[in-house]
Amino acid sequence: MPKRTRAGALTALAGAALVAGTALAVPAAAAPKAPGFLKAADLPPRAGTSWTAGKVTAGIPEEVKEDICIGVGLGRGQDSWYRTFRTDLDTSARQVSAELPSVRLAKGRFAKLDEDIVSCADRIEMADPQIQATFQDHGTLPVGDGAHVYALRTVTAWGTSDIRLISIGREGRTVTVVDWGQLGGFVDAPVKAFKKTTVTAVNRLH
Repeated sequence: MPKRTRAGALTALAGAALVAGTALAVPAAAAPKAPGFLKAADLPPRAGTSWTAGKVTAGIPEEVKEDICIGVGLGRGQDSWYRTFRTDLDTSARQVSAELPSVRLAKGRFAKLDEDIVSCADRIEMADPQIQATFQDHGTLPVGDGAHVYALRTVTAWGTSDIRLISIGREGRTVTVVDWGQLGGFVDAPVKAFKKTTVTAVNRLH
């Protein structure tokens, strides 16, 4: 009788081990795949230097989360990726893309970003009276499920002037933001080239 009990116990243990082994053999759920991103050559040319692209990185950097124009609209960084671009001069750029669970949510994210960018100049001046902000709307682009291009100039009380181009685009469940900036004013902004960059960014998402 004891022998039978021991044999039964061993059989049960072997069965449990087999089940456990089978469970371990099941592959883990694959991590979300990043959408396609711009390359250095896709950015507006900058005289006297060339663009260098960083790696596509999961999440959203802290400086973007704190950005008064796009930080709230981009959310907490879940299922998001970014890529930074730089030159040897004062010009830099960044692309941030988010993959939403549904088209409906992606449309909402796009609308929120659009609203926040349009109101950004007023909110900058309210946050800091020593900064004067001026906004320009450079219109929509017929690419993917829509894109919009904006320009924002800020001038500080001590004389620093920065120009920034921001575009948002959507393709299905994916929303992307391209952000370009340098010292200067509206006259220094390569709007035409930046629109081309935005079209490339949206087309490359999928």
